[in-house]
Amino acid sequence: MSKAIVILGVFVADTAYTAPRQPVMGETLIGSRFVLGPGGKGSNQSVAAAKAGGDVHMITRLGQDDFAKMALDLWAECGVTPHVSHHPESYTGAAYIFIEEGSGNNAIIVSPGAAAQIAVADLEARASVINAAKVFMTQLEQPLSAAKHGLSMAKSAGALTILNPAPAQELGRDILGLCDYVTPNEIEAEQLTGVKVTTSESAQLAAQKLLNLGAKAAVITLGEQGALYHDGQQTLHQPAFNCGAVVETTGAGDAFNGGFAVALAEGQGIEAALRFACATASLSVTRQGTAPAMPTRPEIEAVVSS
Repeated sequence: MSKAIVILGVFVADTAYTAPRQPVMGETLIGSRFVLGPGGKGSNQSVAAAKAGGDVHMITRLGQDDFAKMALDLWAECGVTPHVSHHPESYTGAAYIFIEEGSGNNAIIVSPGAAAQIAVADLEARASVINAAKVFMTQLEQPLSAAKHGLSMAKSAGALTILNPAPAQELGRDILGLCDYVTPNEIEAEQLTGVKVTTSESAQLAAQKLLNLGAKAAVITLGEQGALYHDGQQTLHQPAFNCGAVVETTGAGDAFNGGFAVALAEGQGIEAALRFACATASLSVTRQGTAPAMPTRPEIEAVVSS
């Protein structure tokens, strides 16, 4: 039986600049640090799943440029099978990230480039890939119409479907009804349901509202508190693991979703899947970056069995 994980999503190159403040219009400042690295939720989740041992396939659009080469090199290194189209008339997505010295606060501009035009036709062209999936996962960085169509195709083919609703936007039964699992963080859960999530009890209330909108099950990630699962019959709270000092939390949600997809594709029960996913996320926050911070299968297994 196939254990393939198919992920629809976006790759962007993150360009991060650190300076005392943002320049005003017409001003040039000297920064203290610059980092160029891979980003985009779909790509991050693909890398996380592949490094966790999954058979991962990534569907997206890229330009025909150096950032496209960055994406393909990353996926080749991590074992992700790309299913991409190249669009030389556009460009591969990029993000400008300003980081304020001292506070660490950031301001971000994302230009998705070719990936902003991901369409139903891209999914139909990859029908054979989607039809062979055990798990199909997507987010909301590409157009909602594409995410919805991909979920619908995967559901019709018998795959387990995961929607990571980030960045959050208003969602109805037409899309949530296609989701076996919807996986918002606390902020996204509040934006989707109106319930402020601060405790496991409020997380369960938000989860139930997502079920009322059609989702089969909700998994709300709670940062250092772990994750809460609710399907209307069963509620589980999986604490995070203490894997060492927290260095950076960026990408922790992507790590969780990647690990969760792998566990489900392998047929692990929900308790084991939550434990595996939380271990993946807990390890990722002890390292710098997003894709480079994703842990390997042996590292995850060592935490799960501890």
